[in-house]
Amino acid sequence: MRYLTDRKRAMGLGSAKSGVHHFWAMKVSSVALLILIPLFVFTFGPALGGSYEEVTAYFARPFPALVAALTFIVGWKHFNDGAQVLIEDYVHGATQRITLILVTCLSYAAMATGLFAIAKIAL
Repeated sequence: MRYLTDRKRAMGLGSAKSGVHHFWAMKVSSVALLILIPLFVFTFGPALGGSYEEVTAYFARPFPALVAALTFIVGWKHFNDGAQVLIEDYVHGATQRITLILVTCLSYAAMATGLFAIAKIAL
């Protein structure tokens, strides 16, 4: 081991291990949300103020339901990735692992609830 250079000892460790994946995941989801949020607002806008029957008929069409579902999925995944980075930076030890598990469960539960609500309305 004493003949190893500093570079050989550091291989596979540090920010180059998984930081690039988080960076690109956040960038891709940010760009997707830049497109999805205005699209969601413009597709959801005509349904505002309508009766229950009008809203269910509107979301029974595939395009508004698909835009809403994609917005839920990408939005909650983006939240999960961002919260994970914050927790990894500011929380340490066993509390970090527990908080990561709770935030991940929260984001996937909210995502599933939103998708279930859209499916229930659309079908």
